[in-house]
Amino acid sequence: MDIDLSQAFATIGTDMVGAFSLIVMGVVGLVLVVWDSFRNNDPAIPWIAAAALAGAMVWEIANLGTGGGTVFFDQIRIGGFASYINLVILGSGLLSVLVSIPYFERIGHAHGEIYAILLFATLGMIALATANSLIMVFVGLETMSIALYIMAGIVRGNIGGIEAAFKYFVLGAFSTGFFLYGIALMYGATGTMYLPELAPGLAETGSNVLFWGGVALLLVGFLFKVSAVPFHMWTPDVYQGAPTPLTGYMSTASKAAAFAALCLIMFYGVGPVVGVDWGSVLAVFAVVTMVAGNVMAIVQPNVKRMLAYSSIAHAGYLLVGITAGTAEAFEGVLFYLLVYSVMNIGAFAVIAMLEWDDVQGREQTLDSLAGVGFMRPVLGVAMGVFMFSLIGFPPLGGFIGKYAVFAPAVAAGYTWLVVIAVLASAISSYYYLRVLFVFWMKPAGETPESTAFAAKDLTVGGTAGAVVVICAVLLIILGVMPSLINLTSDLFISNDVLTAVRP
Repeated sequence: MDIDLSQAFATIGTDMVGAFSLIVMGVVGLVLVVWDSFRNNDPAIPWIAAAALAGAMVWEIANLGTGGGTVFFDQIRIGGFASYINLVILGSGLLSVLVSIPYFERIGHAHGEIYAILLFATLGMIALATANSLIMVFVGLETMSIALYIMAGIVRGNIGGIEAAFKYFVLGAFSTGFFLYGIALMYGATGTMYLPELAPGLAETGSNVLFWGGVALLLVGFLFKVSAVPFHMWTPDVYQGAPTPLTGYMSTASKAAAFAALCLIMFYGVGPVVGVDWGSVLAVFAVVTMVAGNVMAIVQPNVKRMLAYSSIAHAGYLLVGITAGTAEAFEGVLFYLLVYSVMNIGAFAVIAMLEWDDVQGREQTLDSLAGVGFMRPVLGVAMGVFMFSLIGFPPLGGFIGKYAVFAPAVAAGYTWLVVIAVLASAISSYYYLRVLFVFWMKPAGETPESTAFAAKDLTVGGTAGAVVVICAVLLIILGVMPSLINLTSDLFISNDVLTAVRP
């Protein structure tokens, strides 16, 4: 893994242009930190962050069909796959910022640093999702994680948020140890950090035991980040304690980045290695995650904890695609990440607009929202779209997303796994439809909590209301236009090689 730095200055310009989104997130994030230090909580800060995210999205759209390449000495991928997953991450960040603006103003914690930290987290996610080497995977993962730890406890007066941040940090640091040791073992077994060179390096050294030990430790770190069972215990507490718009961001953008990196490692690094059936190992995690996530969600009275266990279950669905291990399956995972991000950000945006307990929804029960559908019809209808899409009900985006993951798994011989996934989805319909039952069929004022909510003057509108409508419309479009699944076609090429864009 020798890097010739003699051409570093000659290629820096090309590299920085190729990694435009990464650079913008870092530079604007630093600008916001300085800006906030001189003009504390300036109302312009979130809009600058939104503009940076939107500008980066425009750049990635322009490069979506340009094909793959690498920059910074083949450490980071650009174009094609990278542009697509960057769009998912940046879009999740943009929508989360728009929901956060009225939310933090309403609770009286309009901290300017929130948006700088969100940009730094996005920077780490982009680095993680587009990494072409194990060292960049680690750098991106840690940058993202540190920012998320801070975001979980950003409202320092909220005891639940502080507790969530502490649990997230302690368990996250523990998982990082497994991750780093896994990278060290894989490097020792192959002599390289570059993903496409792992299999050829292992063929030269023959250190299979060392390599698969590293893969096992690496998977522990990834399974923690994507909230797979049994590494999920932090998820409900963190989702419940963190500010709701940031919970939506953590549940979507970070999961998209982690799954994208896992796809790259499994397809280019581990996939070409023969002799070990790693798919069966992941299948076990997929089954346990789907079943446990859905079963535990049924008994949750708190809305955010219910959505947290729902997020765990969806990690299991995504693991079905990873288990299949084919190019089509990985492409299906990427499409599902887009649909999942839209569904979850929309659902958390609705909950953020309906909070009444003044502690970021930590104590709010689902029954307190009885009759919301009639009091807030826009939110009620949108929540119906999100819940039916999360179930996988046609003709919404959630149905197409699950098809994109399950069909390649059947083709790869994992029919039994898909049957379990479909049954798990059927179980999930109970708690998703329970939300709609409470919204539309349970009379307001039936419980003291719902009476207290009905007395609150919570308006629907502004940027958060726009996000809810946009997400609902997107899910309908993704469902009625199944051809959009081609957005991820040909993003994985079996004979992929390192292709630098610099001369």
